[in-house]
Amino acid sequence: MKFGVARLVHRVLRAVFFSTLGATVVLLAGFVAYLNNQADLQVWHLAELDEEFTVDSEAETFAQYLELEERLFKQLDELVYAQVPPEERNSLNRYNRGSLSDPGHWSPDWNRSFLLPAKPPAAGVLLLHGMSDSPYSVHHLGQSLHHAGASVLGLRLPGHGTAPSGLVDVSWQDIAAAVRLAMLHLAEQVGDGPIHIVGYSTGAALAVHYALATLNDESLPKVDRLVVLSPAIGVTPVAVLAIWQARLGRLLGLQKLAWNEVLPEYDPFKYGSFAVNAGNVVYALANEIQKNITALGAEGKLGKVPPILAFSSIVDATVSTPDLVGGLFGRLPQGEHELVLFDINRMAEMDAIMKWRPADVIRALQQAPHQAFTLSVVTNETAHKREVMVRTQLPGETSPTDSSIGSLSWPKDLYSLAHVALPFPAGDPLYGGYPEGESPSGLRLGNTALRGERGVLHISASDMLRLRWNPFYPYIEQRMLDFLGLKKP
Repeated sequence: MKFGVARLVHRVLRAVFFSTLGATVVLLAGFVAYLNNQADLQVWHLAELDEEFTVDSEAETFAQYLELEERLFKQLDELVYAQVPPEERNSLNRYNRGSLSDPGHWSPDWNRSFLLPAKPPAAGVLLLHGMSDSPYSVHHLGQSLHHAGASVLGLRLPGHGTAPSGLVDVSWQDIAAAVRLAMLHLAEQVGDGPIHIVGYSTGAALAVHYALATLNDESLPKVDRLVVLSPAIGVTPVAVLAIWQARLGRLLGLQKLAWNEVLPEYDPFKYGSFAVNAGNVVYALANEIQKNITALGAEGKLGKVPPILAFSSIVDATVSTPDLVGGLFGRLPQGEHELVLFDINRMAEMDAIMKWRPADVIRALQQAPHQAFTLSVVTNETAHKREVMVRTQLPGETSPTDSSIGSLSWPKDLYSLAHVALPFPAGDPLYGGYPEGESPSGLRLGNTALRGERGVLHISASDMLRLRWNPFYPYIEQRMLDFLGLKKP
């Protein structure tokens, strides 16, 4: 009897095992088929640009980095622009010379690193852009800083500004090494003057990572202050699973599995397609920051972290406010750190159809005990007015103080900011809602909202409707200058 029961149990377990294995294989096959059903890869997805800087490159100075960058863009011309097939040479293809989306219409080409020297410099400022975009995203801030007397270096991060294929193999160590070269160059330019970093999205995470690294490495130039916009400090752990998608693609010889999205390249300064590895880079960098904060905390060095001024939208599809607080601001001891949150437009009365309530997050932050940083919330003066004010709560205070923000107000049709909007003024000729001056090619993406049947276009309605410009940009610009001790001429 016992042997009969044992055989029965064994058969049942085998049946369950093989059923589970079969179901897993079917699901995996379906998953692979789904991912491999994306649009066909083009030359800009497949080109191997081996002139790109890596942590193992022989470039040891920023001048050598620029020489390598020059060779890289010549290689881009040869391996991408010259290889685009005739059927892809349309008026909106970034890689079709002379098209509306061709970066060559802009001068300078904001896909490249740029230098704005000042003599004598009031300070040195390093600008770091986000994942999948280019130095264009920080050039408005850079010009403002330069006009205020700073020597500015806008760094093109490795893998960016060229072709989406550049993001397939780039590592966080590559981009961190480029940041170190840029900081060494700035230190040579400003001597004993202060050096600041202004970072956007992944660039903000790089700024924090570098500042933490200087606390244990005296060979690195010190950072006086950090200004970060839409900082990618806390990101979803799905990236860990996503990297296995790319590895599975290499194993099976399916190149499409290296991509989360394969989309048209119509934006001259930002990739449309997004490599799986890019998300993993951001995730790995965020993890490295957490490890460094933990180690520095154990050594009692977190009090030496330079003052940080951060700006973030309370609704952000890329990073979350709770993760930003829990992963950075909530871990630092009291100092001159400030988090500025942009609330939703309360006059738009969107709460009833929102997936979650931003007001609950703001309230929880304002009521948190032992808050060690200043919390400022840009919000409507009242629920019936578009004009905004700033509600500021200092460390140790239990109630905020309201102050005017001037004449800034919510435009009629906006209900919130977006992750990609913060560094762009309304007058930006490409992304602005109220463009000032002509776009060099006539292309404008700030108010693109094509109407028709769904499922027809390669560009989703959600991407077209995502806000690309910031109605409160003047506030960010002025706060940045004040925080860095710089003044407009």
